[in-house]
Amino acid sequence: MKGVGLYSHDRTLLLLLSSALDNEFRFHLESTEDGIRRLVSEENCSAVLVDLRSTCDDLDQTVACADRLIESRVPVIVLADDDQKTTASQLVNRGAFDSCRCPPSVRELRMQLRAACEKSLDASQNHVSPSFSGISCVRHHMVGSSEPMRHVHHLIERVADIDASILIVGESGTGKELIARAIHNAGPRATRPFVAVACGAIPETLIEAELFGHQKGAFTGSVGAREGYFERAGDGTLFLDEIGELSLYTQIKLLRVLQQREFSRLGSNRLIPLRARLIFATHRDLDEMVAEGKFRQDLFFRINVMKVEAPPLRERAEDIPEIASHFLHVYARNFHKPKMTFAPEAMEILRDYAWSGNVRELENAVQHAIIMSNGNVVQARDIPWNIREATTATTEFEDPFPGGSFERQLRDYKIRLAMTAVRDNNGNKTLAARRLSISRAYLHRLIRLGGPQLLSDSEEAGRTEPLRQSA
Repeated sequence: MKGVGLYSHDRTLLLLLSSALDNEFRFHLESTEDGIRRLVSEENCSAVLVDLRSTCDDLDQTVACADRLIESRVPVIVLADDDQKTTASQLVNRGAFDSCRCPPSVRELRMQLRAACEKSLDASQNHVSPSFSGISCVRHHMVGSSEPMRHVHHLIERVADIDASILIVGESGTGKELIARAIHNAGPRATRPFVAVACGAIPETLIEAELFGHQKGAFTGSVGAREGYFERAGDGTLFLDEIGELSLYTQIKLLRVLQQREFSRLGSNRLIPLRARLIFATHRDLDEMVAEGKFRQDLFFRINVMKVEAPPLRERAEDIPEIASHFLHVYARNFHKPKMTFAPEAMEILRDYAWSGNVRELENAVQHAIIMSNGNVVQARDIPWNIREATTATTEFEDPFPGGSFERQLRDYKIRLAMTAVRDNNGNKTLAARRLSISRAYLHRLIRLGGPQLLSDSEEAGRTEPLRQSA
């Protein structure tokens, strides 16, 4: 559990944060600068929340304290209401990690605290992981050296300094938000706010007010004015995740904002210039949605200036050991089990699994394994049961199953699927594995289990198909 310092006079806020986030963060309240600085050094706090809202009487002193914390390289997240948003923006411009509106959104604050604590961990390790095209993993918070990941980092380099709209596509759990943050951090807006919005999590009746803000009395229940995400992003980056979940009506409103580069709060005629850079993401097939009339074609053209594809984990299986080891290092420290390693059998299971949930599923599996482990080595038995069950059927090359048994029939069925996929893809095993949504290593195990005939058939398909095409 990560320690977080809270510089505030509001004990109620401490209780609220502890209640909402107590499964991941441990909060410590201090109301003086000496107290918060001592807390950071003694309690090993990974980040500090500075509450401007409860220190209005001595705001200058609070800002000065925040500046000194920033200078000492402690990740600082500023909590502020609408009255202090200018001060909060100034602190972010001077190096604060981020700012959050009070009362905070639990989901948004959780993501900010995770990112801040990860930054603190990277700084404490004081080393740089292997870089890709000159940009380090520490800066991007992405792990992996496979060809698909090198391509992603190359695209990040190309688009980081350009203000064109970016569309990030990929399956759930592939790290689309990490790519968006990497683009933000690698560009000239790195010191400005990064605001992430989960479009699918906001009710349709509230989405317009959340995006563009509203004035007092704009609708029933709006007791005060409130800035929206577009306004809060300022000169930074606005990341609209799951853009495919927006209704056609909201798509029209968004399209107009992108065309005019300005917007207004609900209930107000005052136009506000759009200064933020926009990055969009979705796990849906927007081309298909456009064809079905569920997504506006003109909006699709606006957001799809540059597309970045987040590769699924099964297409970069060679990254699995590095990613799993990264999660093992991070969560072993959090769970007070340092210096843990994987047994070869456990790593082999992780490497051969298809990971339909991608990196997020791998992260959860590693956490489970750490908790279940009785020592400093994660054994095969510590891996979640469903993952072991999906891979152990092909662990041994000899035939351990009696003829006609359920396990034997299941294994034979998998082998036949592998044979068909290899043949249909002209012997290309990478395409065959992609079609079956399994790793290339797992496909090779099935091929070897099928014996010399399957192996020779797949090789023959790769040799003869080009001759057939040329004929």
